[in-house]
Order: sequence, then structure tokens, then C-alpha cells
Amino acid sequence: MENKRYYFDWAASSFGNPSSLHSEGRAAKQALEDSRERCAAVLGVPANTLFFTSGGTESNAISIFSNLVRVGNNRTISSAAEHASVREAMETLEKMGKPTGVIPVDPAGRVTPELLAKTLAQYNNIRFASIMAVNNETGTVTDIPALRDIIKKHCTQNNLPPIHFHCDIVQAVGKVPVDISGWDIDSASISAHKIGGPRGIGLLYLKRGGKTEVFYKGGGQENNIRGGTENIQGALALADCMEKYASPQIVLANYEQALARWLKLINALTAIDRCRIIPSCRTELSGSGCRQSDFSPYILQAAFKDIPGEVMARALDDLGFAVSTGSACASYSPERPVLAAMNINENLSIEGIRISQGFAATNEEIDLLLNAITEVLKFL
Repeated sequence: MENKRYYFDWAASSFGNPSSLHSEGRAAKQALEDSRERCAAVLGVPANTLFFTSGGTESNAISIFSNLVRVGNNRTISSAAEHASVREAMETLEKMGKPTGVIPVDPAGRVTPELLAKTLAQYNNIRFASIMAVNNETGTVTDIPALRDIIKKHCTQNNLPPIHFHCDIVQAVGKVPVDISGWDIDSASISAHKIGGPRGIGLLYLKRGGKTEVFYKGGGQENNIRGGTENIQGALALADCMEKYASPQIVLANYEQALARWLKLINALTAIDRCRIIPSCRTELSGSGCRQSDFSPYILQAAFKDIPGEVMARALDDLGFAVSTGSACASYSPERPVLAAMNINENLSIEGIRISQGFAATNEEIDLLLNAITEVLKFL
């Protein structure tokens, strides 16, 4: 007789819930843990340090708002050029009575060891620092290991408790070399849809694993780090994308090709009188203190004289090219906090657009984009 199964656990999930004890639940749980193991293998970290979330924003929030359950008047600091999910979380902490602080960035948008050291000396009771690895608007790459060394040195020399070091690595994973273990950071956020995966799934890395106390509670899933019925399909898709795009060997191979395309674009844009690359040191590397490795070859900020970024983006859209005026999370706001933090002239900021490429971009597409920009400049 056929061993047909009958599913009467829709209250748990219309599919197998990983927290259920029946066969369907156990199969879902196994798929979830297999996905976690696969992601961990790519990132070179223990599987029990990774937790599935809905994406980078939630991963950042879990880390930052964990400070609300810490005893005492502990201060949280972050760079002036963080993603809105960090910047606005910091504002919420301040409203709830938790002290915060801002780490300034240099004209290239980087937190340098010197700027971080100065900030650490400026504030007291710092217990948490958030600094993104690759800026989502300018592509600026931050030297995370150097900053980790500054934080450790500060705590050791002043006999202070350790400072939790969190990194938003959403724009780094799959794009530039990432070494979470080697960087010795305490937590990190990852999002699947930035590397070809679906929306609604991401990862939170926690060095201490499930020992971390969090502010959000409910359900006890993901070892009490993140409540909510697990997204099995999303986890499987994320694992596939991590293996396809984020392994060290693949990242390096794609990096070289992306850099060649981006240098072609940058050189052509630099030759246009009305175009300014932001930051300017990206095209003036000699003597500027900048190197090509200081920028991701997947993101470029450019401005065109006398053309507001929104107008340029719409004109290019009419010609079939999708670009943006900055982070999609803040596309309806005229403010450009990241560029302001870099002390970019307000007019230049208004004229800025973000051009970002994917793994499948081609030199032919770069040429077509340049042709479209040339056409726009003829009538604007």
C-alpha cells in the first residue's frame, strides 16, 4: 500500500514549518540548515554564527537595537556615510535615550584610522561601532582590518571593555574580497538581492553566535536571534547565489572584468567637460592618497553640470537606461547625506547620479550607456 501523507498543519505553515516535528517540518529544517552550512562555507565562518533574516536592513537593526537591552548608558557610534538603515536606527536610539556619536569621513567617503581614533577619544562609554565596508552610493571601500586594530588598541590602552564592531557588508559580498574571520569583526549584514538573489532574505553574522542578547523577541527561531517562520525558499536561493557569486575565486575573477569595464566608463566620462566623478580623487589617483582598490568597480557616482540628478536619471530612463540618484531606500528624498558627509558642494550633490553594474554587464553595454549620456547632454 502506498504510504501517502496527509498534511493537516496549515496553522503552522501551508508548507513544512522548520519548527514542526513531523516529517515535512524535519525536511524543511534540514533544508534550512543545509543552506546555512553552504553560506558558511563560502564565507569561511562557522555555521552557528549565521542567522537568516529578511535582508540587510533587518540585520543592521538586530545588531544596533541590541544596545537597548545592554545595561548602562552605553554609546553607539557610526560613520557619517552609513546606509539609511543604520543612520535612521541611530536616530531612533537617540530618541530612546541611548547616546550616539558620528565618525566623520574624509573627502573620499572613507573612515580612516586617524578619524576613528579621534572619534574614540572624543566620546566616552562607547560599546558599539557600525562602519560599512563598501559605500552604497560612491563605492568607497573601507579598510576594515585597519579600523579593527584601532578599536582594539584604544580599548587595550585605556583598559576599556571591548567595543562591538558591526559592519554592513551588503555591497561588499560578491563584489570585493571579504574575510569576515580575518577581519575579526563582531557582526555583519548581508542581503541576497544585491548578488542576484530574491528580495526578503539575508544573513546576520554574529561572532558570538546565539549568545548575543537581542531587543526583538518572538517565536525563538534562529536560536532566539530572529523570530518569525523561516524563509526556506529564500535561504536555498541565497545559498545558491553565495556559491555562484561570492566564493573568493569567483569574486576575484569577476572583479577584474568589472574593473576593466569601469575604468573604460570612468575614462570616457572624465573626458566629458560637463561630467565630474565623485569623489574626484577616483580620477586623480596620483598624489591623492586614493587607489583603485579603494573603490568598488560596481558603483560609480557622477554629476553633470547644470543637470539635476533626477532629470538626468529620467532622461536616461527614456532612452532605456536605468540609473538612480542614490540609494533606492531614499529615492524620494532630495537630501544626499552621504555626499554631505564628504563635504561635497550642494549643487554638485544635486547633480549626482549613481551608476552601478552587475556581474553580467558587458563592454558593449558600457558603450551604449556612454552614447546615451552623450545624447542627453545635447539637449540638456
